[in-house]
Amino acid sequence: METGNLPEAEAIAGESLPRINLATMFRLGLFQMGLGIMSVLTLGVINRIAIDELKVPALIAAGAIAMHQFVAPARVWFGQMSDAKPIAGLHRTPYVWGGSILFTAMSFVAVQVVWQLGQSMEQAGGWTPDSYGWAAVFGLVFSGYGLALSASSTPFAALLVDISDEDNRSKLVGTVWSMLMVGIIIGAIVSSVLLKQIALDTPIEQLQASVNRLFLTVPAIVVFLTFIATVGVEQNYSRYSQRSSVAHREDKITLGHALRVLTASRQTGIFFSFLLVMSISLFMQDAVMEPYGGEVFGMPIAETTKLNAFFGMGTLIGISLTGFAIAPRLGKQQTTKIGCIGVSGCLALLALAGFVAEPSMLMGALLLYGFGSGVITTGAISLMLDLTAAETAGTFIGAWGLAQAIARGLATVTGGAVLDLGRAIFQSPVLAYSTVFAVQYVGMISAVALLRRVNAVEFQANAKQAIAAVMEGELD
Repeated sequence: METGNLPEAEAIAGESLPRINLATMFRLGLFQMGLGIMSVLTLGVINRIAIDELKVPALIAAGAIAMHQFVAPARVWFGQMSDAKPIAGLHRTPYVWGGSILFTAMSFVAVQVVWQLGQSMEQAGGWTPDSYGWAAVFGLVFSGYGLALSASSTPFAALLVDISDEDNRSKLVGTVWSMLMVGIIIGAIVSSVLLKQIALDTPIEQLQASVNRLFLTVPAIVVFLTFIATVGVEQNYSRYSQRSSVAHREDKITLGHALRVLTASRQTGIFFSFLLVMSISLFMQDAVMEPYGGEVFGMPIAETTKLNAFFGMGTLIGISLTGFAIAPRLGKQQTTKIGCIGVSGCLALLALAGFVAEPSMLMGALLLYGFGSGVITTGAISLMLDLTAAETAGTFIGAWGLAQAIARGLATVTGGAVLDLGRAIFQSPVLAYSTVFAVQYVGMISAVALLRRVNAVEFQANAKQAIAAVMEGELD
């Protein structure tokens, strides 16, 4: 087996491996940028077509799309696979490549299923056994999408740990994560350009041809970005062989182990309850924003896709400004609280924009909403790092990743369900969508109440011992 540019004897001798530079960090970020682009296609384009153009009930569409989040626990298994079963001598890269090819292909399959679902409903004038069958296939396809995404993204996250050291890991993670938001912005712009000729009254055949072309072109670009991002990186920079004896890596935890760590103390339970409520409340709008733009504001698909760019730009600014200016001055907990309150105000603006039917107000509200989201994200992650012991950081962060994935899935389903409930109660579309924003508002205020009970001092006094006892029990 080759060890990259270093002789095998040198690697065995334990001599220093080369350190990644900033250019390599940005190159790795191309993978996350691709994930951001794909998120626009799944949550931005497919759900808009299903809910607004094909009149699929929001709960059905959102529930099917959310299946890719509910299979997130599979990331544990894929992480263990990449640890134990290298392919062609590499532990991470082949999984990243293979998963990328599969989840991009599944996105094209998903949109074909949407067409079939819409056609079955149109021909019958409502729901038939065929329609229910296609809805089930829709959810199954997104389950496959989520599994493929886990097979790619989990080994990629492990690769980031393998190639970095403690003193440059935060810079690497920050750079790569920021590229995710860049991908959302680029994905929104590219999708908008490719779909710009589609008007609200476009025949379904023309709509289908344009969207199919989009789902062939963009996923191919994402696969290319994945190859560029990771080729040669593991061979040249991975420290995995030197660290393979380290126990309880993030990608080795089990779901039961994660839950035991999360419930090891009162403070961890409070904090993760806050994360769950906050994440559901923050992301409920994911499943309804594009249909909101189409149904209430009369925006064509190309314009509603651009909404993701405003949210992404706001988030990117929020993350950068919070990390360098806001959190150091106000503290992590106070920063997170301000972010939650700010997002609550933005939810009121999103609803108000619908009542005045002003698209520019909607875009401005989304920009501010993204900024608040960036403030919350930076503050909450920083606070989380304070609420863990160094020796269990990987397990704690891995458990948080699983909790967040489940919360995102619940948020997507809840958003669709509340929209359907709003439509059943109100005749006005703007009131139906405002119901979603109102539930989010209540959730954010509840999250602030939970956040007030978080006490880092109490955690540092007793939680580390409790978590250590769990870890020792696992080792036994």
